[in-house]
Amino acid sequence: MLANQPFENAHAGHDAPDRKGIAMIFEPIVGLFSVDMGIDLGTCNTLVCVRGQGIVLNEPSVVAVKRGTNRVLQNGNAVGLVAKEMLGKTPGSISAIRPMKDGVIADFDITEAMLSYFIRKVHRRRSFIKPRVVIAIPSGITAVEKRAVLNSAERAGARRVYLVDEPMACGIGAGLPITDPTASMIVDIGGGTTEVAIMSLADISVCESIRVAGDDMDEAIMAHMKRTYNLMIGEQTAERIKIEIGSAAPLQQEVTMEVRGRDMISGLPRKTIISSEEVREALKEPVGAIIDAVIRTLEKAEPELAADLVNNGITLAGGGALLRGLGTVLSNATGLDVRIADDPLTCVARGTAVYLENLELWKDTMESDEDEF
Repeated sequence: MLANQPFENAHAGHDAPDRKGIAMIFEPIVGLFSVDMGIDLGTCNTLVCVRGQGIVLNEPSVVAVKRGTNRVLQNGNAVGLVAKEMLGKTPGSISAIRPMKDGVIADFDITEAMLSYFIRKVHRRRSFIKPRVVIAIPSGITAVEKRAVLNSAERAGARRVYLVDEPMACGIGAGLPITDPTASMIVDIGGGTTEVAIMSLADISVCESIRVAGDDMDEAIMAHMKRTYNLMIGEQTAERIKIEIGSAAPLQQEVTMEVRGRDMISGLPRKTIISSEEVREALKEPVGAIIDAVIRTLEKAEPELAADLVNNGITLAGGGALLRGLGTVLSNATGLDVRIADDPLTCVARGTAVYLENLELWKDTMESDEDEF
């Protein structure tokens, strides 16, 4: 019985220090049987990596529940890829929910169910041996939002939870020399947030987190289709348009695409053809907001760090980095070289893997479930 007690949340009472002491004694033993994991808890996708194995799970942050309840379908397994296929196509009795919005938890219970599923899927161990978990969070979230992440992960089955700032994890995952006394700049465009940060000497010098990212690009395309063609399309169709013909700068050869949806006047299914020029015009506002955030961050940088960036340039990461021509537009706006990180979608997850490798060394510098917010 005692073996289980130390890893539960500390309760008020005289025995709390004793429990913590016992936990410290048993920690190395439990660690032998535990699969510690790093989680990039994203608005669109959740990635999980395991020490020594790299990324072992990459699934959409979507959960299917019985409408009006928090009961996850298929015995708690209608999560991720299975649930995403249901988005926008569910019957009246089912809801497909994205519990993360703008990089933070919008639905606590559903996030807990989703995390629990991912941890179970990766850990594959008996429930009393719980993993330590490193979670990347947006740099701009509040103390309350941090506490929500910690509580969700604890209740989902984590033994200990550590939080790292997304820009730091992303910089490490992108291979930037963030521990050196030189400026490294990352622009991480995810689904719900864009993180812009200048880092030096293993810490963030200047950063800005804005809630404009990939989802806003999808919404801009949906709004354009309504306004121009009186055609309603779903999130997944808008995302497909963005991926296939979306761009931030003129293409060498402009292209078109057939789009299907529901006519807003007749209410009947209809299709139309749209061009890459139209999509680029629709994306001007969210792309402009991201560029403005980059410029504001550069304006706040110390002169020596700004000088370093003339040589080091800017690194783009996250799914939004794959938007055609974004690097060109950003380079024109700032005058700096812009490069896209290798495998930009997995930078944050790979960064949490490095934190896992060095957990014993770095854990005292990381926010965790033992801290008070």
